[in-house]
Amino acid sequence: MDDLLTYHLSVGGRVQGVGYRDALRLEAERLGVTGWVRNRADGTVEAVIQGRRQALEALVQWARTGPPAAIVSGLTVRNAAGLLPRDHNGFKRLPTT
Repeated sequence: MDDLLTYHLSVGGRVQGVGYRDALRLEAERLGVTGWVRNRADGTVEAVIQGRRQALEALVQWARTGPPAAIVSGLTVRNAAGLLPRDHNGFKRLPTT
């Protein structure tokens, strides 16, 4: 759909081993956002989120703090339009890369 936006997130801090990926997936599903999330070998969490602007902004706001056990020290949000052109179906947790 033309009104869908796609963002790429990179989240740093204590975000692995604290339930961040599953919590992000649940929040994304609650907001009607599709995409994927995964751990990175460098200790960050990476996500691609797709949806309407208001839902994406709400998820980005949530990602700034994450679940209770997380300590987010940095969040990078990039517009991924054109870089990741496919429409996502559901929200997936991918293997670490």
